[in-house]
Amino acid sequence: MADNSIFIDKVKITIKSGDGGDGMNSFKAYKGKPACGPDGGDGGKGGDVYFYADPSLNTLLPFRYKTKYVAGNGERGGTNQCFGKSGENVVIRVPVGTVVKDVESGSVICDMFTAGDKKLIAEGGRGGKGNVRFTTARRHAPNFAQKGEKTELHEIVLELKVIADVGLIGFPNVGKSTLLSKITAAHPKIANYHFTTLSPNLGVVKIYDDAFVAADIPGLIEGAAKGAGLGHDFLRHIERTRMLVHVVDISGCEERDPVDDFLKINAELKEYSEKLASLPQIVALNKCDIAGADENIKKFNKKFGGRYKIFPITAVNGEGTVQLVEAVNGLLKTLPAAQPVEADENFTYRKSGNLDYDIYVDENGAYVLVGSLVDMLCRNVALNDSESMAYFQKILREKGVITRLKKMGINEKDTVIVGDVEFEFVE
Repeated sequence: MADNSIFIDKVKITIKSGDGGDGMNSFKAYKGKPACGPDGGDGGKGGDVYFYADPSLNTLLPFRYKTKYVAGNGERGGTNQCFGKSGENVVIRVPVGTVVKDVESGSVICDMFTAGDKKLIAEGGRGGKGNVRFTTARRHAPNFAQKGEKTELHEIVLELKVIADVGLIGFPNVGKSTLLSKITAAHPKIANYHFTTLSPNLGVVKIYDDAFVAADIPGLIEGAAKGAGLGHDFLRHIERTRMLVHVVDISGCEERDPVDDFLKINAELKEYSEKLASLPQIVALNKCDIAGADENIKKFNKKFGGRYKIFPITAVNGEGTVQLVEAVNGLLKTLPAAQPVEADENFTYRKSGNLDYDIYVDENGAYVLVGSLVDMLCRNVALNDSESMAYFQKILREKGVITRLKKMGINEKDTVIVGDVEFEFVE
């Protein structure tokens, strides 16, 4: 049984929408009249792949055990002009705040930012047309049908980015989890050792008639932006926050300099992202009840008091936390709301419907046609049917393929390759 307490925030999965069903090539048949006209129906559409932002989920752990999601294929068309059944859709449930990226290009497909969002990620293939759809005034009995559109596998990365108004940052063991437990109803795991917090803990802070979400981000260390410790894996979780509360162990009880700690964490933020470094910060000087803290508070205020709002607190007993929360709430009211990650406009797994093509000359001197026009022709053309081949040649002329071949210098009897079709060029 999976341990749902494990926090997984980045996974790679494979998705595939369904193939379209083939069109049917059939003819009505009555007793004594074996072929009374075409009656082949269209194939069914392939199933789509959707993502759904499920507020009940908080980890990508399920995707560690299931990594492939395939929608159903459309069924083949039937006789009597019956349509094939469409394939079953697949709805993939992810936590709110999951960013979906294409592995090959790195492009952002979408950001499942709002609970209940449902977004189409990959469209199913179109069903092929039955032979009845190819009848014309001159072609009364077409003996060919269109194949269903095939779809491809896509590798995608899911990245969970915590959605919170306030991120609590600081070195390990400075008291972030303790502070979160005091100002919210959250109950994070707390102990006296570094890296206790292995995943972001969220809690709702209520103050008067207002409320905001705070996240305890795992402790950073020097070199986090380069991947040291846990920092690199979790820095993404403060990218969405509107402001930061920088928790500093002002007691120096671990023989670290609070001023130096503060500078190092900010240096890590800047190296990872200028955006993070520019977020508003309020400083919470924790462990003020420990001997030696008073002197360090004076030193810290002298160094940074002109640039930051600084609040001495003792998180373990809640001293000073009310004033801190009031200051945070006041600042949040002046800041813009969090925004989703923008998707790359030109990226989509959806079919454009455009019949593009290109032509190149291979090492054997053959002229090779490639592109979506080729896919369409391969679905439509039956090599053993003269009417189908006439349709094939007609499309090549209409799309300007013949004209372009001539401009490229093609000669009589030169080889042309279109998908699985290979023929000699003849004027």
